[in-house]
Amino acid sequence: MKRITIDPITRLEGHGKVEIFLDDAGDIQRAFFQIPELRGFEKFCEGRPAEEMPQITSRICGVCPTAHHMASTKALDALFGVEPPSAAKKLRELMYSTFMVENHLLHFFFLGGPDFIVGPLAPAGERNILGVIGKVGSENALKLINLRKQCREILALIGGKPVHPVCGLPGGMSKPITKEDAQGIIKVANEAIDFAQFTLQAFNDIVLANKDYVGLITGDIYYHQTYYMGMVDKNNKVNFYDGDIRVVDPDGKEVAKFKPSQYLNYVEEHVEPWTYIKFPYLKQIGWQGFVDGKESGVYRVAPLARLNVAEGMATPLAQEHYEKMYQVLGGKPAHNTLAYHWARLIETLYAAERMLELASDEAVTSPNVRNIPTQIPTEGIGVVEAPRGTLFHHYKTDEDGVLMSVNLIVATQNNAAGICMSIEKAAKGLIKQGKVDDGLLNMIEMAFRAYDPCFACATHSLVGQMPLKVNIYDTNKCLIKTLKQG
Repeated sequence: MKRITIDPITRLEGHGKVEIFLDDAGDIQRAFFQIPELRGFEKFCEGRPAEEMPQITSRICGVCPTAHHMASTKALDALFGVEPPSAAKKLRELMYSTFMVENHLLHFFFLGGPDFIVGPLAPAGERNILGVIGKVGSENALKLINLRKQCREILALIGGKPVHPVCGLPGGMSKPITKEDAQGIIKVANEAIDFAQFTLQAFNDIVLANKDYVGLITGDIYYHQTYYMGMVDKNNKVNFYDGDIRVVDPDGKEVAKFKPSQYLNYVEEHVEPWTYIKFPYLKQIGWQGFVDGKESGVYRVAPLARLNVAEGMATPLAQEHYEKMYQVLGGKPAHNTLAYHWARLIETLYAAERMLELASDEAVTSPNVRNIPTQIPTEGIGVVEAPRGTLFHHYKTDEDGVLMSVNLIVATQNNAAGICMSIEKAAKGLIKQGKVDDGLLNMIEMAFRAYDPCFACATHSLVGQMPLKVNIYDTNKCLIKTLKQG
């Protein structure tokens, strides 16, 4: 048996590797996606005062700290039994929409976009942001850099810091914004809307106009029929900050809709001995392994999943592109993994439009941004839609508010089973008779990049490099090789 290793995998946040095993004919027998780190945040947060969690958990990752900060803050609202004022909720969502614009653009242009804007088989030295700039032009690259800079400035204005926010408090926010601040945000929001539309047009002109790219998106190699999960508002439209969690089956039929506080009735976690990431699945279906279909409890989250579970976008321009995407892909739900990139750009436009709506709302500048908690803490659950999918924070404390248990189901964990399935199917579809080159290996990596995974969030090293032991068995379940790390 021959083995191909992709280590490290590239253009993502965190660390991981792909192990591919070929049979004697040179075809793929199995492919494993491994995360060689151990999660530790849940354990070392025990014993800490709960109100420290928005600052602690935002340090899980430097790419999506705002998502952890907001989920944690919402968990504290529930823990202390306090409802934030309307202005605080709007201010939180304004900050969060700004974060989503900045984060989605980061992924498309720096991480995922090179595979399409430059090309999946282009030389490795060109598949990067510089290659993208060569295609879209330096003028547009400067617009991107300036827009992300302005978004970071808004995050610093509302959150206190551009990367690790300090604004979220149980019952509200640490400070309001002024009318002058809101006017400045309106200007940036309009620029964000324009740039999101430019990016969608570039996707149309470069990707959708290329029959080979469209073939990749709509073909079988990057295709899985799974359940989908995402947050929706009262009208079943996409919402990143607040709402109910909706689940649809592979046919698009709603099978569950629940409050975030009820998540344990619907989600369970599975473990495998060859990786340090957990695999959440739908409790009512059960874990059936890494397989597609209604009989499998595997579900997916993040941009395409959010659009699949929703009945539309809550803003007009995003809604137009939402309708176009499903028209091109042949209806809902879409099971095309590479379409995550397209859905991500539609969400970018929605987030920019939502920025404008919230910044234009006079109530967002109200000085009443916090209700002081008075209730004895017991248990709290907070959920938001991170750029990478549904993010759960669940805390239990003693009567003094000291944490006794912490459970985090991070967005990328929710997609972990789908990522493993996507990588193995891509490997089996691309590698034949042992013929491998850099371009084919990059196309296998494209299977996980579509999800924009953040393994710094999903797994964490507690005491440095953790030992990893993997046993390899043949088709007769006989042990043929043991791989050890550490």
